[in-house]
This record gives sequence, C-alpha cells and structure tokens, in this order.
Amino acid sequence: MNLTSPDSTVSATPAKRGDAPRQPAQRPNRQDPGAAPAPAPGVASVSRLSAQLTEYLTPSELKKVREAYRFSDEKHLGQMRKSGEPYISHPIAVAEICAEWKLDAQAIMAALLHDVMEDQDVAKDELIERFGAPVASLVDGLSKLDKIEFQSQVEMQAENFRKMLLAMARDVRVILIKLADRLHNMRTLGHMDPSKRSRIARETMDVYVPIAHRLGLNNLYRELQDLSFSHLYPVRYKTLGKAVKAARGNRREVVSKILDAVRTTLAESGIQAEVYGREKTLFGIYRKMRNKHLSFSQVLDVYGFRIVVDSFANCYVALGTLHALYKPMPGKFKDYIAIPKLNGYQSLHTTLIGPYGTPVEFQIRTDEMHRVAESGVAAHWLYKTDEGALTDLQQRTHAWLQSLLDIQKQTGDSAEFLEHVKVDLFPDSVYVFTPKSRIISLPRGATALDFAYTIHTDIGDHATEGIINHEHVPLRTELRNGDIVEIVSSSTARPSPTWLGFVRTGKARSAIRHYLRTINRAESIELGRELLSHALEALNLSPELPAPLAERLLNESSARSLEELHADIGVGKRMASLVARHIFGLAENAAGSAPAVDEHGELIPNKIDPVVLNGTEGAAVQLAQCCLPIPGDSMFGHFRRDQGLTVHAADCELAKRQRMKEPDRWIEVVWAPETKRRFDCRIKVLVHNEKGALARVAAELGESDANIVYVAMDDDKDQVMQQLRFTVQVEDRIHLARLMRNVRAIPSVARILRERS
Repeated sequence: MNLTSPDSTVSATPAKRGDAPRQPAQRPNRQDPGAAPAPAPGVASVSRLSAQLTEYLTPSELKKVREAYRFSDEKHLGQMRKSGEPYISHPIAVAEICAEWKLDAQAIMAALLHDVMEDQDVAKDELIERFGAPVASLVDGLSKLDKIEFQSQVEMQAENFRKMLLAMARDVRVILIKLADRLHNMRTLGHMDPSKRSRIARETMDVYVPIAHRLGLNNLYRELQDLSFSHLYPVRYKTLGKAVKAARGNRREVVSKILDAVRTTLAESGIQAEVYGREKTLFGIYRKMRNKHLSFSQVLDVYGFRIVVDSFANCYVALGTLHALYKPMPGKFKDYIAIPKLNGYQSLHTTLIGPYGTPVEFQIRTDEMHRVAESGVAAHWLYKTDEGALTDLQQRTHAWLQSLLDIQKQTGDSAEFLEHVKVDLFPDSVYVFTPKSRIISLPRGATALDFAYTIHTDIGDHATEGIINHEHVPLRTELRNGDIVEIVSSSTARPSPTWLGFVRTGKARSAIRHYLRTINRAESIELGRELLSHALEALNLSPELPAPLAERLLNESSARSLEELHADIGVGKRMASLVARHIFGLAENAAGSAPAVDEHGELIPNKIDPVVLNGTEGAAVQLAQCCLPIPGDSMFGHFRRDQGLTVHAADCELAKRQRMKEPDRWIEVVWAPETKRRFDCRIKVLVHNEKGALARVAAELGESDANIVYVAMDDDKDQVMQQLRFTVQVEDRIHLARLMRNVRAIPSVARILRERS
C-alpha cells in the first residue's frame, strides 16, 4: 500500500508543498506538543504506516484510509508544530500506534482525522458524507469542547473528560485512539513550556495512566508512567536513570546466571518456554522507594523474569519447577490465572530467593495470556464478536463501560462525574464471592455496601446489614480477599448521607447522591428557600423576588426554575450568601439604587435570623457524628457539596478548624422550643472493675428513660478501673444532665462525662 498516491500531497516533502498554490488555513496555529529530536516523519513515516496496514487491511479498506490521509493532509496544510514540523506528522504518528494494535480501518481513519474538527472547523456532517457515520462519531468523541464557555478551566477539563468517557462507553476505540494521541504528545513534549509540560504530565498520570491500566494496555501504561515521571520530576528521573545504568553492570552476572539455570531446568523438565529478563521501569522503582522509604541500594528486585509457556497446565508445572530450583519467599505468590485482574491480566507471580540471596520475581503465562497482558482490551474487540458469547475480558470491560453510563445518569455535573470515575480507576482490587461462588472484583477498601450496589442499585438502596463469612456485620465493614458476602435488605430501608463517608466505588457514591437529590428534593427545596430568605434579609432585600428579577436570576445562574435553585442551595451545591449577593447586584442595576451602606461603602446587613431545627428535617439536615449536638447545645451549620447542612456543636474542635478555612459556608442554627424526637449522645463512664458494674450502669440508664443504642468496654480485664462507652438517645441537655447525675450516684462509678470524638 502507498498512502501517497500520485494525486495526493505529502506534507513532509517540501518540494511538493512549494508547488502547491495553497495558503495556510486562516486559523491560529495550534500550539501542540512539538516533536522531540527524531527523524522527520515525512515519506518514511507514511511508508511505515503503509507497511503496517498492508499486513491486515483489505484493498478496499486501504483505499478509504488513503482518502482520509489526503483529506487530513489538505486540512492541516500550513499548520506547524512547535518543533517546526508539519502538523500532519502528528496524525500519522497516532495512526502508526493504532496500527501496532491492529485497529480496524475506521479507527485508523479516525486517528488520521482526529484533529480536523477541533482545529480546522470541519463539520461532523461533512465527515459523515465523506467517510461515514462511524468514523465521524469517533472523531466527534475525540474532539474537545473548546467552543463552549465554562466557568473555570477545571470545569472545562471535567466536561471534556466526561464527553470522552461516554463516547468510549459507546465505542471503546475512542479511548484507544485518544491514548495513542496522548502517547505521541508525551513522547514529543520537550518543546512545550515547563509549566505546560508539568500540567500535561500530571493530567496524564492522574487520568490516562489509570485508564490504560484499567483497559489492560500494560506496555502503554508503563511508557506513559515513565514519560510523566520524567517531566514531573526531571532531576529525580535522571538521577535514578544513572543509578540503574550503573547497577546493570554489577548485576549482569546474577541475571545471566539465573537465566541459564532456569532455561536448563525447564528444558530438563520437558517444558517448552521462552525465558527473558526484564528491568523494572524507573517510575516503578521510584514508587517502591517512595512508598517503602527505601534507598536505591535497598531495592533488590530491579530485575524480574518472564516465562512464556505453551499451555495453561505448563504454567503450574513451570511454577513447581522454579520452586524446586530456588526457595520461594512466603506470602509472595499470587495466582492471577485462577482469579484474573479487573483488566483481564492473567499470570502466576512468585518471588524466589536467587543466587547471593537476591529476591527475584517471576511471571509465568501462556502466549495468549501474554498477548492480553500487553495489549489488554485491544487484543479482543467488543465490536468484532461474530459469535454470541463474549470472552471473560470482554464481559469485564463491557460491565465497566456500562457502569460509566449508569454513573452519568445519576450524576449532577461534570466535576462530580469525574470524581466518581476516578475512584474506579485505582488499580488495586479485592476479590470476594457471592454465596453462589460468583467472583466480584471491587476496589481495595470497598465495603459491604459497595458490594450491594455492585450487585444492583435497588439492593444497595434497601440494604440494612451484610453477612460476611456467615457473620452479621455493619454495612461499613471493609471487605477482604476471599470473603463470602451476602446482603440483608428491607423494603423500608433508605440510603443515608452518612453512607457517603465510607463507600468506595463510584457507582455506589453516585447512586446514593442521586437518591438523596431526588427523594429528599422537597426537604432540600424548603431548606434552600429558608436559607436564601435569611441571606436576602441580611442584605435588606425582600425574599419575594419580582418576576423580571427572578427570570434574570435563572438565566444567569443556569437554573431551570426557582425550585431547582432552592434545591441546589439546600444540598450545598450553591451558597445562599453568594446567590443573595447576585440578586443584590441585579436589583441594584434594575432599580438604580442600592441598600444602605456604611461610611466605608460596605453593606449594612440586618441581623440574620438563625435556621431553626425541630428534629424532623430529614436527610437535608444532618447532625455531625463528631460532636452529636442535642437540644440545648449552641450550634453552627456547615454546607457541604451535595450533602445539605451538617450541624455541629459550637464547641466542636473539628468545626472550629473548618470554620477558619471556609467561614462563608457556616451559618448559625438554633433548636426549636419543642423538638419532635430523641437524639444520639455519647457518654463515657469510668467504673471500678467489679462484678455487675456494667449491668448496674445499664439498668440506671434504662431507669432514666434513655435508650441504649451502642455499648463498648476496654479489652483489658485486669485493670483496676474500666471504661464503658455508651451511645444513648436523650431528649435534650436537661434530660442528659439528669441521666448523668443518676449514674454518678452508683457506688462503683468513679466518673461520667459526655464524649466528643
């Protein structure tokens, strides 16, 4: 194949460029990462790409790719990279990377065209007409949202990320082309300004590296990590590189000795295998040094070995052979063949004590496992399944992509979507079992409630407790590898805002927030209306907004209705004081006059009436678990995004520190003269360690009309004194004082106090 047929132009050939009577596109040159020192990607790059594609594409597909190349070459004519190279060199390089993964013709065409919509104002309809809807959809999914105005750079990045991931959920080729695009930009980042290099490298490390790992693209994952590391910490990168280079000579003898011994032993056992050594990436070494606080000389396993055998059974035979050759280190064996990683990775991992007492890691896998380990989802195409059955890797990837769509449906904005998805991109996993032995993979640190939401959103919404290994446990219990997990649910149970404090998965977090937004909307609207009224009164404005003013407010705040605005205030997404000041500005412009100001030009606020609580506010108002305020306590309320109003006692140490950081998010709160329920309160009782002390204290609490909801005591039974901790439900401070006075009268009680964590 030759992409540059006689009637096409070659952007890297100056003579042909000079002959063409064309003018550069009337757009500012895109200042993209320029190429690092490398051969000029002219005819040579095109020829390489042609050779790659000829291996697996049909003649008709090659013709379409050639047309896409010509179109992209023409549109980018005159556009240059910062290195001075023609811009077309970048799409060609991206297409080369995609061709290495054997992507189909549509993906190669999209790689060549991926910047024409964004840079050259080519309409999607034109791409549909020339190259078909699938190619146009891929290019559209790769294009940024530069034409839309956003309130901040962070919001723009979040929305671009959401668009890309949703396009990926519909067609995984979108993210593969994007990863190829990012890889080439990272390879050629040297001509960017240092500040931009650092920003792009950080974004790559935080977003694209985890996605590459999640999709099983391990070669890409490792290269992106090292490239990001080199730009984020260039001095550390160079220093560590020199240390590894120096260590190669010192360890060459050990590596050679291990290779010879392993190859000989496997051959004697009749196992056909490829054995080769591999060096850990610089970032992998750096991460181990940082996490374990080691010096380079203390990192012994800089080298590892990979063994690729011809069959599944021989993986385990080779493992036994290695364990007979070198002693295995206890606790350093992992079977990722029986239980693959989330991204489909399969191998046996074992660490052995090699010559001279050096720890050596071995990975054992088959040819097919090796192909999946290096290429991940690129090794099995979701859209190329001619048969009905999906492979295990395809099912895992499909389930994750579907979860992105589920999170999108339940998410309020782009920043929140990004937050949820980032949680699921962490590579560490824990594997648990359902009672029917189905394996469920969850992020490390996941709880029984995360398990419930993974099974189904309805099960999570109505969960009451978990059963782990046949023992009843709270929903917040953290799961461990090998746990057998069941969920107990009730039709009357509902999600609580406190659940957000311990769930780990993005799906659980988004489902809980979605429920709180929808089910408690009426409460949030009422709370938001009350808070906005107070804020307006503080600025000497009427809470009743004239229709023209309300209409302008909605237009400028992007809210669909006043109810939606009030709901956003009630759940903490908007601040009542800021909305009130916005209304003040609109009113001032409309009336030509302003509320009263002092001699310094500052507004003279009214005394703001505090928010009144009667105990029936529901999920829109939460009592802080750190201090558990009860009626009679002085209080302040704190707005947290999408969690409504959290009420703290005025003397809460945590609240004092937070008020110093975000004073605008705090308001005064008071109790109503009569409250409608009882409230949790923690007390600590110090008693003499004598028979029946706990029973006497518990009986007195019951006699004092307090409901005990939790009790604990010291584990050490040999102490002279014992601490008893209770959580009791009381009416108010007067009830608590009476209860404490009654308990203090017990002879075995030395001290009683109210406890704040």
